[in-house]
Amino acid sequence: MTKVVQTKNAPAAIGPYSQGVIVNNMFYSSGQIPLTPAGDFVNGDIKEQTHQVFHNLKAVLEAAGASFETVVKATVFIKDMEQFAEVNEVYGEYFHTHKPARSCVEVARLPKDALVEIEVVALVK
Repeated sequence: MTKVVQTKNAPAAIGPYSQGVIVNNMFYSSGQIPLTPAGDFVNGDIKEQTHQVFHNLKAVLEAAGASFETVVKATVFIKDMEQFAEVNEVYGEYFHTHKPARSCVEVARLPKDALVEIEVVALVK
């Protein structure tokens, strides 16, 4: 059984997808970019954008009955690998004791020309 996850505490989907889905006690988030819940783009530096992405991930994880502590895999998409250290610094603020598996790839372009996008897979409590 599949359950669609939706919360007003994260930006609404801007296309034909959902914020995330739960399948067999596993939550799969859509990629989160630095949009506020109101849909405004955060034009800040890579650290500001990454913090906003994590605020969005926290909201969808909570709506799914999960948390950063139950994340088993994260995928980070970054526009410029030269900014990896800054993204990693912010990432470590949210995953400091619990360290899920992770992939990080540099991509040519992200939606709305974001500098970073992150998606997660988590166990639902």
